Amino acid sequence: MDHSKHTPLRSDELTEVNLDGAAVYGPDDSKIGSVAHLHGMGDNAQVIVDVGGFLGMGAKPVALDVSRLSFMRDESGDIHATSPMTKDQLKELPEHHQ
Repeated sequence: MDHSKHTPLRSDELTEVNLDGAAVYGPDDSKIGSVAHLHGMGDNAQVIVDVGGFLGMGAKPVALDVSRLSFMRDESGDIHATSPMTKDQLKELPEHHQ
């Protein structure tokens, strides 16, 4: 996936409405999870990412500061994120409990 043609989201676009369900891709461009929900908004938000699982079953929710993800909009207008962390590294994080 060529992220160079994608538009980074502005701080005011980092909202639950925009990010809910967004795919998260790892350093090798493989899908490593999806955004489950947000705590807060903008630059200080915490993003809860469901990692692993299949069709929503068995996924592990982990919390990341929004600064650890790069959110962008592709040519079709779809929002996704990239992470420097791999799926295995995310799975090693503590499970997020609501």
